[in-house]
Amino acid sequence: MASLNSESRACIVITQLAGIRRYQQDGKVAVLKRGDTTLIDSGRCWNSECEGDCARLYLRVPYFVMEDRLRLKPIPIAQRISGTSGLGTMLFGLATSLYRQAEDLNSEEGAAAVGAYFRILSACVGEWEKGRIDRTRAEVVWARIASYIETHLAETDLGPATIAAAMGISVRHVHRVFSSRGCTVADWIRERRLRQCRSDLSDPRLTQRSITEIAFFWGFNDSAHFSRRFKKQFGVCPRVYRSHSWSRPEGVNYSIDGDHFHNEPKPRYLQTG
Repeated sequence: MASLNSESRACIVITQLAGIRRYQQDGKVAVLKRGDTTLIDSGRCWNSECEGDCARLYLRVPYFVMEDRLRLKPIPIAQRISGTSGLGTMLFGLATSLYRQAEDLNSEEGAAAVGAYFRILSACVGEWEKGRIDRTRAEVVWARIASYIETHLAETDLGPATIAAAMGISVRHVHRVFSSRGCTVADWIRERRLRQCRSDLSDPRLTQRSITEIAFFWGFNDSAHFSRRFKKQFGVCPRVYRSHSWSRPEGVNYSIDGDHFHNEPKPRYLQTG
């Protein structure tokens, strides 16, 4: 294996010709099927494994040349470029054509073909990088929204409009963020409020506060609606949950099964602090 600073260090472009093979480097994993491509850094440890028959095509390019061609530092390694759609299909076609026809091309034709290959490869990697950046930005937005919701749960007007205004984004964008996570804004806010209510109901320091007071404090405005939602979420009504939380003997913990409680190691939903 060439060292990171070695002149012999290369970027290995691997094109899967047949079978399914798993490539791993620096904790990243790319599972390639026929037509897929990935990049590997020869200056770092890597491994691959395949069940059954596999065939792959290697293209070794000096690392500094690949950095220059892709205009990226560092080069994204062990990332799958799909060969079944878009530019990935063209990349696979060029790779196999270059391999089969390399001896039939003169120097100018070869240089043109290799140049075309690198341009397509660069575009494929660029698309992946753009997707990665977009995903990173989405995670940052989600973290900000989730934090904002946690600190404003008690506000009755908390909703898409107030979140959008606080984040400086559109209401439509707020809805898209939650949709990508498989829930609505209202679903998420309600679930977080219910969990806060559950925590308060099991807190012996809040024995003087009624169930309704706790529910209203956390943004609910209808006690019957709150009770129904609480039982649907946790399998037991607020009154029963609270009475068992207060009456359990020291050292005995419970899990919820409908309105019945069973002794077992302390579950997460009964932890406080």
